[in-house]
Amino acid sequence: MENFNISKASSFYAVGLSYKKADAEIRGKFSLDALAKATVLVQAEAEGIEALIVTSTCNRTEIYGFAKHPYQLIKLLCENSQGSVKEFQEVAYIYKNQDAVNHMFRVGTGLDSQILGDFEIISQIKLAFAESKSNGLVNAFMERLVNSVIQASKKIKTDTEISSGATSVSFASVQYIFKNVEDIAAKNILLFGTGKIGRNTCENLVKHSKHEQITLINRTKDKAEKLANKLNLIVKDYADLQLELQKADVVVVATGAQNPTIDKTILNLKKPLLILDLSIPKNVHENVKEIKGVTLVHLDQLSQITDETIENRKQHIPAAEAIIEEIQEEFMAWAKNRKFAPTIQALKEKLNSIKEGEINVQRKKLANFDEEQAELISNRIIQKITNHFVNHLKDGDSMEEGIEWIEKVFQLEQEKIFI
Repeated sequence: MENFNISKASSFYAVGLSYKKADAEIRGKFSLDALAKATVLVQAEAEGIEALIVTSTCNRTEIYGFAKHPYQLIKLLCENSQGSVKEFQEVAYIYKNQDAVNHMFRVGTGLDSQILGDFEIISQIKLAFAESKSNGLVNAFMERLVNSVIQASKKIKTDTEISSGATSVSFASVQYIFKNVEDIAAKNILLFGTGKIGRNTCENLVKHSKHEQITLINRTKDKAEKLANKLNLIVKDYADLQLELQKADVVVVATGAQNPTIDKTILNLKKPLLILDLSIPKNVHENVKEIKGVTLVHLDQLSQITDETIENRKQHIPAAEAIIEEIQEEFMAWAKNRKFAPTIQALKEKLNSIKEGEINVQRKKLANFDEEQAELISNRIIQKITNHFVNHLKDGDSMEEGIEWIEKVFQLEQEKIFI
């Protein structure tokens, strides 16, 4: 297993939890909103963590970063969410070094998505990386790794059909509505929340039904108005939520609230109501099911919908994995070479120091000393020597021993950091 060191005591980790072992309730406890993610970055910098990115979606919450022990990252997550360390231990995963790299590649390319081939996560990784970079929490390793994952994601999307067909959480929502609501064209649909999943669901509803009886409500009205203008839909004020719920036959909830925004106390119904809760944490209280005629369907239930499209996508997994292997090997070769870069740089500085000392001696001893020629020849010799050492370290069985030997022979002193 490759070891990616910032110092001799630090390793690269991926810690988190996902839909695979954590249900929606637990994922909700560990979800991080924008403020919480910003706080994690501030704390990480204060605690001396050099590189770290944080992602939190409806399906997973993860931290990738360098640490002396994974608990440093787990602590950041638990302190800034509603989840406890005990709950984390029951459902979480911790990957280290090579395994952490493998995990990020599979997550970022849609192979680990709740719906195979759903590439929404790569945009989250890009955003998380940009936020970390603006906070000075990105090193060369992290930047190269994220760019490699993005490259793999693009190539898989372009060169394979693993994302072919319209299948995502938002499309699964629309499929469910069409299959379970009769005469949908005559029904009133309320979309509460216009985040990414909400927007995608709304666009799918319009695209596949040409439905004109869709009403949008969002806490920030101007966001709903932008979407409504694009799709020619109705917008209502947040204050009208209770009234609009009474009118609706189908409600799609996709807000970013940390606590339920809809419960049985605000439902005064006189007809059946289908509610799809696409939010993490859950934004619809389970007690709505106590009302006769209410059907509540959550994100996880929709994600379990398997159809011909998903089965077709599975055939393209080997091609996707081959692309990942190719790009990951390039990354690993780069990472391996970066391990001895500080030593080679220190060796060059040492040889240059010896050269300068010798040139100074010869300058004083020889009246007609050709300094320019001596400089040219000695620089070429230094380059050839360092090239020999680089090739030795690349091809040698034990890079660590080779680095240690060079440092000992040439009495090199340089800070052990990953650059």
